[in-house]
Amino acid sequence: MQPPTVEPRARARGVRIADEALVVELTDGRTLTVPLDWFPRLARASPAARDAWVLLGDGEGVHWPDADEDLSIAGLLAGNDGR
Repeated sequence: MQPPTVEPRARARGVRIADEALVVELTDGRTLTVPLDWFPRLARASPAARDAWVLLGDGEGVHWPDADEDLSIAGLLAGNDGR
């Protein structure tokens, strides 16, 4: 009997805001889309602040300095919201 296959930890490679949704492109080819209103600080941020994101670590999370928002990819995949 073979041991179960362990999925590698998901990592982000790109982020965008589209149609009131946060869209995160993952390094494994998946795209994660969640409602922007899950994250009030990000929803209220200016378009320029939303565009000014940086990856945390090697894509384990995303940080928006001007919106004071940090999101983990694991949390997004688990369905955690910031409300």
